[in-house]
Amino acid sequence: MAAQHDGIDALLADARSRLTRVSPVQAWREVRDGTARLVDIRPAAQRQVEGEVASVLDPWVIERNVLEWRLDPRQEASLPGVTLGDRVIVICQEGYTSSLAADSLRSIGIELATDVVGGFAAWRELGLPIARLRAA
Repeated sequence: MAAQHDGIDALLADARSRLTRVSPVQAWREVRDGTARLVDIRPAAQRQVEGEVASVLDPWVIERNVLEWRLDPRQEASLPGVTLGDRVIVICQEGYTSSLAADSLRSIGIELATDVVGGFAAWRELGLPIARLRAA
């Protein structure tokens, strides 16, 4: 039987209890050094308004609704070259949805998955590399 939680705050706390979350600067360093892959799970509309991680860091944009299928190498829909041993750092807008997503990735076998504390908002606030999307 699945664990029961007393609301979203308890669910979030439970998910985070299994993660070693990283700061935006630590995430940037790992991605810059090639030891991790940054995965932006924000929807297109949010990225359009808020901006994106700079393409020089080669972030993968995988919206939340397909994340597990794209990163599980046992699935036909997985991205080429993905392995269960990959270091995956998930980023969302503020660091809430990414915690749940990273925990979900860990539950399917991607044991090195984690997320960015404060999300893209903290990343941008610290002046880490971003790109603005062009207006549609």
